[in-house]
Order: sequence, then structure tokens, then C-alpha cells
Amino acid sequence: MSAQRLARCRAVLDRRQPDLSVILDQVHKPHNLSAIVRTCDAVGVCDVHAVQPGQPLSVKQHYAAGAAEWVNVTNYSDVEAAIIAQQRQGMAVYAAHLSATAVDFRDVDYTRPCSILLGAELWGVSEAAAAAVDRHITIPMAGFVESLNVSVAAAVILFEAQRQRSVAGMYDAPRIAAPDYERILFEWLHPRLAKHFNNRGQPYPVLDEDGDPVLSDKKATT
Repeated sequence: MSAQRLARCRAVLDRRQPDLSVILDQVHKPHNLSAIVRTCDAVGVCDVHAVQPGQPLSVKQHYAAGAAEWVNVTNYSDVEAAIIAQQRQGMAVYAAHLSATAVDFRDVDYTRPCSILLGAELWGVSEAAAAAVDRHITIPMAGFVESLNVSVAAAVILFEAQRQRSVAGMYDAPRIAAPDYERILFEWLHPRLAKHFNNRGQPYPVLDEDGDPVLSDKKATT
């Protein structure tokens, strides 16, 4: 393992925000999904929860600029299940949704554990999802259009979350629990070997100080 790759992976993982995530309610266009995943990687989001009944969504690497390798995308068939799963982990869910109770997206606290819910560009967040979330947020518009492209809206909101968290010092030290940190680091450094152990239901070996796995089976390779 090259020292440069190991240092780069650690530097990125040190800034990941395990309590900031995104839920996508039927955002089905590949370029939008991939652009959002790219933004998530840029601001340190670990997880995207994609809701598309009937089929899992895939991220196009061309649009995502490789970010799909570093951001975990979990597929759901039901948006309410995705919202409830986040809330049970103590996450407030903020929906980008224009309603009578919506507040300016800059007026909410993104330093608390939270997830940002965005809907498909044509029809937005579903009624069921809007009813299940903790708060509605909106991006003020000064022109004739009433909304932004969903990937642009995601970027605007997520970079406000990054700004607040940066001011609060939340990027200054690793925030991922040690076991999860080591697991993710192993998967980033050795994806083929991680697949090998996952297929066999075996735990990952520990990494030495150079980022290389300490293997008892010398035939296992990356």
C-alpha cells in the first residue's frame, strides 16, 4: 500500500460526518443522483438513502467523478421506511418542501444529527414523506422559477450544512466510531479483498501501520 494513498484515505475519512445524510425520494434521473452523490462526498456525507419503488438505483461513475466508491448508497422501496430508519437513529429529517410551515434553509441547525430529504424534480417530496419529517425547509427564489434542479438544491443545502459544521469544529477530528472507521478504511484500501471476506462471511483482518492487511492466508490477495 502506498503511503500517499493511505494518507489520503485517512485524511478524507477523518472528515466524514456520520450524523449527516441524504434521503432521495424517487430522484430517478442518473445524472441527478450521481451529481448529488458527488456533492455528498465533497461535504463529508457517508450515506445516501435512495427511494425508488420497483428497482434499485445505480450511480453513474461518469457523472459522480468516482464518488460512488466512497459514499454508501442504500436503496429503499418506501420513503417512509427510509425516514423512520433515520429518525430511529436520532436524526432529524429536514425536507426540502415548499409549505406553509417551511423555513429558510439557512435557519435550521445542521450541527445536530440530521438527514436532508429531497424529492424528484417534477413532483417534489411526496405527501406521505412531507407528513413524516421533522421540518420543511425552502431555498428562497428571487426570479420567476419556483425551485432549483434537485442536484443544485442538494448542493446549496449541503454546503450550508458544511459551513455550519465547519464553524462548530466538526471537521477538525475524526467522528466515526473506531470499529466503523477501520472497516471503512479496509474497504477503501482493499475493495477486492473486502469482497472476498464478505462473500465468506469472515471478518476483515487488521491493517498494519502501512495499511496492509495482516493475513494468515497468504493466498488471499487484493
